[in-house]
Amino acid sequence: MKILALESSAKAASCAVLADGVPIATAWQATGLTHSRTLLPMVEAMLKNSELTVADMDAIAVAEGPGSFTGLRIGVAAVKGLAWAAEKPCLPVSTLEAMAWPLAHLEGTVVCAMDARRQQIYNAVFAAEGGALTRLREDRAISLEDAARDLGYLCGPLTVVGDGARLCRDFLTARGMDCRLAPEHLLLQSAVGVGMAAWRKWPEGAVDAQAVTPVYLRLSQAERERLARLNGEEHQ
Repeated sequence: MKILALESSAKAASCAVLADGVPIATAWQATGLTHSRTLLPMVEAMLKNSELTVADMDAIAVAEGPGSFTGLRIGVAAVKGLAWAAEKPCLPVSTLEAMAWPLAHLEGTVVCAMDARRQQIYNAVFAAEGGALTRLREDRAISLEDAARDLGYLCGPLTVVGDGARLCRDFLTARGMDCRLAPEHLLLQSAVGVGMAAWRKWPEGAVDAQAVTPVYLRLSQAERERLARLNGEEHQ
């Protein structure tokens, strides 16, 4: 089974092809260019260099969120277009779970952290054992203070992964918790992790392209400001 996977939830953008859960091609970029400029050209070049086409895929996977509002919309829109054109099913997966799968070979607790600004992170927690993951915490937007309080109940050292990993690690270690960063080459989100998570959802997790929507976990800044303005007008 072949899966084309896309990841665009944060600064890095990437794509990959996995055959039976094993990466056979990948492209990754974190140069600061917008994903609208880089993502689909990367997919096209990767497939061409691998002598593959979208028609060769059994499904197309995407990190559905949480993450950057713009990045998620670009990734979801790209997958919808590819899937509709090729009449392929989609496999949307949690960005946070996808971050954890490349670390499943480690023994211990994996803390996934994306910088959500305002001293908050998008977070999920998994136990890694024997190449498998067990979810310990659902995806959530949580303050660093609340995360530290909650994670303090977990035993053993914590391996932190994601674009918010350093922020989270520094906050937790300052409070005396045993934390370490994931290896540098596995630290940031990647389409390989998306493909690994998607492969484990096949075929039960496959949906029509129309059903794929971004998962934000919280309102955008513009929406929060709009609600605050409306609430202020109501109390005038």
